[in-house]
Amino acid sequence: MESQAQTLARGLRILDVLAEAGRPLSIAEVCTQLDVHRSVGYRLVRTLEDAALIVRDPSGSLVLGPHLATLARSVAPDLQSQAQPVLRQLADELGMTAFLVVLDRTECVTLVTVEPRDAVASIAQRPGSRHSMLVGAPGIAVQSLLTTVEREALALPMPEPDEVATARRDGIARSAGEVIPGVSAVASPVRGAVRAAVAVLFVSRDDDTHVADTVRRAAATLTRSNW
Repeated sequence: MESQAQTLARGLRILDVLAEAGRPLSIAEVCTQLDVHRSVGYRLVRTLEDAALIVRDPSGSLVLGPHLATLARSVAPDLQSQAQPVLRQLADELGMTAFLVVLDRTECVTLVTVEPRDAVASIAQRPGSRHSMLVGAPGIAVQSLLTTVEREALALPMPEPDEVATARRDGIARSAGEVIPGVSAVASPVRGAVRAAVAVLFVSRDDDTHVADTVRRAAATLTRSNW
């Protein structure tokens, strides 16, 4: 018989599986991901449904539920509220999607995102989306905030990559096509109680100096607010 701790861990893992999938999943797919019998999966799903943490779409597949949005608003609420106007100004000034990521174990999770108001087209970055902190400019920027002890605790590669040291020195990180093919990112670390970074997305360009300077200023503004 499984313990309460094991049941809780499996329930939380279902939420992770649905978040990582980025699409509705059947109960069978969830059970396969968790390597559990379908009867166990059904029981876990019913419990999460009762809490509105997951819901079913019209086809009966599982998606993350509305109560998660309520919980998410409680994650670093001060940082979220402070980030909104900073990201709005950044997005409109550059005509690019601007967003804030925070560290969740070894992943970067998008907490707040703002699209430019006057752009004909922009690159979407969904709140709640996540990717490994080992790839992409936001991940590099967040890594630059970690101490050696923290890197070791997270089992990150040692010694740290040169690009992380550069981001720590210059306050800026760059990447091209590492998370989304054909899309570049520039990010800057936000120092404070929460490991975070401000970033923008854009189609690759030859000179991103102005972009980098603007993102760095936005991160500095948030850093001052975050302490």
